[in-house]
Amino acid sequence: MVIVKANRDTEAGKMPTTEMLAAMGRFNEEMAKAGVIEAGEGLHPSVKGARVRYGGDEASVTRGPFDLSSDLVAGFWLIKTASLDEAISWMKRAPFEPGSEIEIRQVFSAEDFGEAFTPELREQEERTRATAARK
Repeated sequence: MVIVKANRDTEAGKMPTTEMLAAMGRFNEEMAKAGVIEAGEGLHPSVKGARVRYGGDEASVTRGPFDLSSDLVAGFWLIKTASLDEAISWMKRAPFEPGSEIEIRQVFSAEDFGEAFTPELREQEERTRATAARK
């Protein structure tokens, strides 16, 4: 997963220029033709979001906006590459403004959970994914 970090402009709701949208569209097309991109979206500013914190008997909710910090996310891609180095290579070519920042993180696969992910849990996961795909 490629996590696009928020900045002052994204948190202010400033939309990208036509030129930036076109450049990002070309980059996404290039990744699609290579079979790399699985999904990708931009996110609204944190003023339109909420955080849910779990603890005790109840979950607490804090509505945005949130202070601009390195944990705010402005968008994401789900990409599939053979290695972290390949993901880095793709993302170094992304058409971002100077000062932009991304984070690349590996998504867990079922195999990563080992024996704790029992056959019953695997079946449940497959049913859930099939249901979601139909919606």
